[in-house]
Amino acid sequence: MLYRKLVSLTAAVLIVASALVSTQANESQKRSQSQVREPLNIAILIQDDLVSQVSNELGVTRDFIRSLPGGSRVMVGYITSGSLQVRQPFTTDLEKAAKSLRMPLASSAGSAFNPYVEVLEALKTFDPEWNNPNAILLVSDGLDVSRGFDSTAAGYTLDLDRTITEAGRRHVSVFSFYAPSVGLTSHSRLAASYGQSSLNRLAEKTGGKAFFQGTSGFVTFDSYFARLRQALNQQYGAS
Repeated sequence: MLYRKLVSLTAAVLIVASALVSTQANESQKRSQSQVREPLNIAILIQDDLVSQVSNELGVTRDFIRSLPGGSRVMVGYITSGSLQVRQPFTTDLEKAAKSLRMPLASSAGSAFNPYVEVLEALKTFDPEWNNPNAILLVSDGLDVSRGFDSTAAGYTLDLDRTITEAGRRHVSVFSFYAPSVGLTSHSRLAASYGQSSLNRLAEKTGGKAFFQGTSGFVTFDSYFARLRQALNQQYGAS
């Protein structure tokens, strides 16, 4: 009788221990999947005339910066009124970079008209002697109206092509989050589709990835960052 009780107790202990090990393994795997595993050099560029809801995503954007592995370099810049406003030059101080984020203007006063000229400027800040992989995260509506609004804005503008060429020369992959601006893309599905097409082409041609869901409304960045981390880990072969 005592022997059977001891056997039962031992079996119960083993089951509990096995369950704890399995839970810890699952949690470890989830943490691994939710973190970028390799240091990288990344410029985070935010278009200044995006809709005000983008301001609600500053928290998850800061969390992403803080979660990067040690040795990463981060730059934070805003594409505003035809210029690139660098809030934080490349730094390994992730907390400093995270704190440099500010709310977009969410006003036509900050309209870029063409985000790709400023992406070109940001590409020039990457140092060719750095060893980490290079990436840009572009938060934009992707629409180039600097030469008018017609079918040529669907992904084949001159500045977009120049950006693709320069990114290739400097070995920088461009990832993008789509968000509508206070201008055309907030009320025109055609304009939104043009912008998304441009962002998608930029990402595909530079080895990055574009993230967007639909051409109307606004989607939070939570799922975007989860997919971005996964894409970065796959891109750079982290094991």
